This record gives sequence, C-alpha cells and structure tokens, in this order.
Amino acid sequence: MEDAQKKLENELSSFKNTQKEFQKAVATRQQLDAQLNENQIVKEELDRLPADRKVYKAIGPALIKTEIVEAKQNVTKRIDYINNEIKRSDDLIVSLEKKQDSHREALQRLQQQYQQAKMKAAMKA
Repeated sequence: MEDAQKKLENELSSFKNTQKEFQKAVATRQQLDAQLNENQIVKEELDRLPADRKVYKAIGPALIKTEIVEAKQNVTKRIDYINNEIKRSDDLIVSLEKKQDSHREALQRLQQQYQQAKMKAAMKA
C-alpha cells in the first residue's frame, strides 16, 4: 500500500510541475501576442508614411534618425521573429497539454490501485 501511495504522490508532483510549465508557456504566448500586435501597429503606421518622412528610433534616452526603409525592414524582421516564436510556443503548449493528459490518466489508474490496496489491507485486518 505504501508503494502505491508513493507512486501516486510522485505522479501528482509530476502533474503539478507540468501544469506550472503549461501556465508559463501560455503566459509567454500571451506576451508574444501583445508584442506582435504592437509591431503590426507600428508597421501599419510606417506603411502610411510617405518615403521622404523622417523617422526616429528611441535608443535609450536618445532619438536616432532612421531611414524609413530601414525602419520598415526592422519591424518586418521583428514580426517574422515573433511569428516563429509564437509557432514554437504553440507547439510547446500542445506538447504540454498531451503530457498533462497522460499524467491525468496515470493519476486515475494509480488512485484506483491505491484504493484497491487500501481495501485489501482493510479486509486483512
């Protein structure tokens, strides 16, 4: 019976760790969504500007003049990078969901085994 209880506790601990990883992955995904939205808004604003307009980029406390073409390229690269990170994050979330499901199944099985062991011990007493 102690063996079944120990297995159950270990599986529960693994399940809780997986849940924490899942929550962290979801939070990361939400951050990436926010960054993507911000960058898409910047890109839309840059697309509206005429080619001869001046654009300034904040670097620390200073504003540095940047060519509009270069600014557009930087934002596009950033959007591509964020999209790749979102895909990676989505894959991780799917993987963690599957891992959680397998932990749930294992927990149910171990709980049944523990209950059976408990009943057998009660019958012997």
